[in-house]
Amino acid sequence: MRGRFTGKVCLVTGGGPGIGRAMAQAFDRDGATVVAADLDGEAATVTARNLECCQPATVDVTDPGAVATLIRDVRARQGRLDILCNNPGIGSTRTIVDCEPDEWDRVFAVNVKGVYLGCKYAIPVMIEQGGGVIVNMASVAGLVGLPNRAAYSASKGAVVTLTKQIAVDYAAQGIRCNCICPGTVDTPWVGRLLAEAGDPVAMRRQLVDRQPMGRLGTAEEVAAAAVYLASDDAGFITGTALVIDGGLLAR
Repeated sequence: MRGRFTGKVCLVTGGGPGIGRAMAQAFDRDGATVVAADLDGEAATVTARNLECCQPATVDVTDPGAVATLIRDVRARQGRLDILCNNPGIGSTRTIVDCEPDEWDRVFAVNVKGVYLGCKYAIPVMIEQGGGVIVNMASVAGLVGLPNRAAYSASKGAVVTLTKQIAVDYAAQGIRCNCICPGTVDTPWVGRLLAEAGDPVAMRRQLVDRQPMGRLGTAEEVAAAAVYLASDDAGFITGTALVIDGGLLAR
């Protein structure tokens, strides 16, 4: 036996670099058949490389037809879909005044519509097979206001409340839905943020210092939380927002 998820199928959207890749690796390691889907098909292919049972896929999570086709293909090829990890996300570092409408729309298209579409097309499959688990990627920014994160915070707040709504609507059909709210995690997005900063060293120190544990989180730590929420160990957990933030919200 390979692990807790042997015989189960897991789809990770946003499965290219960073947290999505760590999720795909963690579920593969624990026995699942994994499909890692990303807008960047090459990044998805890198994720799948060297994993025991992981297939790459290319998808634009803002395109209803593309998401519907992806989930239909996963079901056709694998026979089922047990776990959906909605992980796509883009950042925005502006106040509400500085954020232009096109940027606002783009952030919501990926961060909220991408989650909505994944759930919309996966839930009927899960209902038909008798249940399933959804893990959405939110953020501590969806629970409290962070400076210069207007669109991002609003989008992640929407993911938190959508998660709760799905949990309530589909608990009777055997579907659990939870979300993860990371603090600052050492991912390629943070790398780009630092690269654009006037003083990358000072910016990194600022990101580290706002978390009482004095470090950034890792993609693997977030992935471990996703594995837990998808496992039978979390069988009585639904509608929750699991915070992984090094104590940021405890201040």
